Amino acid sequence: MDKAAEIKNNLISRIKDSNDLEFLKAIQTIFDASGKDLYQLSPEQEEAIAIGTEQIENGHYSNNEAVISEMEKWLAKK
Repeated sequence: MDKAAEIKNNLISRIKDSNDLEFLKAIQTIFDASGKDLYQLSPEQEEAIAIGTEQIENGHYSNNEAVISEMEKWLAKK
């Protein structure tokens, strides 16, 4: 038996044997929370991510050092 199956069986057994309402509620909360998306993006955010991903795939990006260098040059002119 693999480790995941062993853990599942152990949890099932412990849940079946428990009459502790607070424990069972806590387990229920964990299961409820794990089924929800942690981040819910708006359509605009999803589109911006898709555009950014495409730009990266096409090589249209600057590395951190280049951006800092450009900012320093721009700030020096001020």
